[in-house]
Amino acid sequence: MNNQAMLQEEFSLSGQVALITAGARGLGKGIALELAKCGAYVWIWDNDDQALESTRSEFESQGLRIGILKLDLVDPISLQRAYERLISESSNLHILVNNAGGSLHTPFQFLKESDEDWMRLIELNLMTTVRLTRLVLPCMVSNKYGRIVNLGSKAGRYGSLFAGANYVAVKGAVHSLTIQLAQEFGLHGITVNTVCPGAIMTERVKGLLASRQSPEERQRVINEIPVRRHGEIDDVARTVRFLVSKSAGFITGSLIDVNGGQVMST
Repeated sequence: MNNQAMLQEEFSLSGQVALITAGARGLGKGIALELAKCGAYVWIWDNDDQALESTRSEFESQGLRIGILKLDLVDPISLQRAYERLISESSNLHILVNNAGGSLHTPFQFLKESDEDWMRLIELNLMTTVRLTRLVLPCMVSNKYGRIVNLGSKAGRYGSLFAGANYVAVKGAVHSLTIQLAQEFGLHGITVNTVCPGAIMTERVKGLLASRQSPEERQRVINEIPVRRHGEIDDVARTVRFLVSKSAGFITGSLIDVNGGQVMST
């Protein structure tokens, strides 16, 4: 076996089933595409019909295996039914990527954030992760194998220049959950890690930055990032690919910074 074949084998996900939440656009779609290219049968859950169908067409045109399902990710009953359908159709689940989240453009200033602003972010970012992880873990325990990757944030580790305290707090909670689950389920062959991106140039983040920072402020931030750029979707997708691969079998409970070294200078 030559070096290229060995590398492909190391990252092969052939025969594995992966679930990515909020996977029809942005980061989720990029992650789903990366895992599908490695051979996984990828399920994408999202609440956007049009984006789901567009993503399915794109995957199928490349010969990639995909299942899609529209649902409200913050509704526990919908999650339960969606998971039952996934298991019914795919018989197994090996990889979970808890990507659903975001600041929902709630106010940046702490004193302007209402209880509703806090609860919306807790439900989407934290409780969706908790509920879905609770659903999939029995299957992974039975398999004696599983890979769970949560999407955290630089904000949850170091604060944020444009997302508010509610977002910072719930991402911090996801980080802590990751560490605890890694300790509890490692003996079952399950790894749990979190990727903590800085600003990744999805359409949503571009819009948020444009609304909350001037061009001069955005340039100043870029000048403070050692690699002198914001992140791209592929930067995160390839990190997730590594964490679910054979190469990362001894990595668990880790918070992986993907921010171009920004935390060293801000």
